[in-house]
Amino acid sequence: MKKERLDIEENIATAQEGYQELPENLQQKLAWFKDQKIGVIFHWGLYAAAGIVESWQLSEEDTWARKEPWRDNLSDLRHDYWELNKQFDPRRFDAAEWAAACRKAGFKYMIFTTKHHDGFTMYDTHVSDYKITAKECPFHTSSDADVFKSLSQAFRDEEIAVGAYYSKPDWHCPYYWEPGARPKGRYASYDPLEKPQLWEKYNQFVKDQLVELSSNYGAIDILWLDGGWVNHANHEFLDMDDIARSVRRHQPDMLIVDRTIGGQYENYVTPERKIPDVVPKKAWESNIPLAKNWGYVPNDVYKSFDEILTSLVKIVSLGGNVIFGVGPKPDGTLPEEALALMSELGTWLSHFGEAIYGTRPYRTTELNGTYFTQTADAVYAFVGQDAPHELNLTELRLTVDSATLMNSRTALAVAGNLVSVPASDALFQVVKFVKM
Repeated sequence: MKKERLDIEENIATAQEGYQELPENLQQKLAWFKDQKIGVIFHWGLYAAAGIVESWQLSEEDTWARKEPWRDNLSDLRHDYWELNKQFDPRRFDAAEWAAACRKAGFKYMIFTTKHHDGFTMYDTHVSDYKITAKECPFHTSSDADVFKSLSQAFRDEEIAVGAYYSKPDWHCPYYWEPGARPKGRYASYDPLEKPQLWEKYNQFVKDQLVELSSNYGAIDILWLDGGWVNHANHEFLDMDDIARSVRRHQPDMLIVDRTIGGQYENYVTPERKIPDVVPKKAWESNIPLAKNWGYVPNDVYKSFDEILTSLVKIVSLGGNVIFGVGPKPDGTLPEEALALMSELGTWLSHFGEAIYGTRPYRTTELNGTYFTQTADAVYAFVGQDAPHELNLTELRLTVDSATLMNSRTALAVAGNLVSVPASDALFQVVKFVKM
């Protein structure tokens, strides 16, 4: 499959590996995770102020990100980008408004970019001055300056679980990109095998920030680690045994998602911008932005609601979760286009949520354009517009007590193990079969 963007890190082997031994508390947390089904991920930082793809124009070899360069040359681009911290002032940011909109949209968990690859932290870290709470940033005077703190509390108040996105690479940190160096790409500006003491400083820097996130911000359900090129193959060895032990001292049930790395610290896998052709053995979560970009870019192209809903139904029928990406604007508000899609999704879920949340795959996940989910007591059929409008229960190996068309809340007759579904303009007609 051709990648849409060259920032997508994939590892086919780890995407298909199974679990090793898991403690009981993490098994229970993964069961909880599978019940949530739908989340949101916010990419928000200095790149919103620039109105460009998140962080990537800073990486020299990632020319795909500079098809329309923010500055004419890389030196000016890096200089001006690093200075954006002195301009970023999202005075219309209201964490409670974000959380309320996400509750109405039906999102059950939220992941927020506490720090992207550019190194600018959206929380009050104490190991870097490149942060939204620093005096150089005009927003530091706001009571919401510690953005992640405000969001974490607001989303928990709406009973939405909280996750922290954290970039393992940090292009602003002098222990990753050395001052005066000319890093060619996304990697450390040096070989850690040649400068082990400098790399050890970077490992400690990452550990300190992750301990801050796990100890200062209340219950964190998911630690979502991005930047899969920080791995052994590139000599970028983070001591994940020590880091995981340290963060779970504060959050023993927290899921750790060391993306594309595999092993015991990739508690679930995260296919990006796609529905996997082969269903992962581990729990999984497709990541799909509502627009073309993860972060805010002016005049971005948004997906249609039909495309969003179709992706949701397909993913859930296969047993996955989905997080939809939203890029907040530089003033702190959510784009109207995103809010409109979220509202439409929330309305749909208010009618059909029981066929999504807490479900698991049925033995037949899809048949002729109809998709299926199930709970202990019911099977749900999502009959697509182009699918046959007659369901054969024998073919589905399904014995039912009753059938209800959820769109109209009307009973459907079961005649000779056949159920006819009336034609409709709806993208999906949803039939609930109560099991015998």
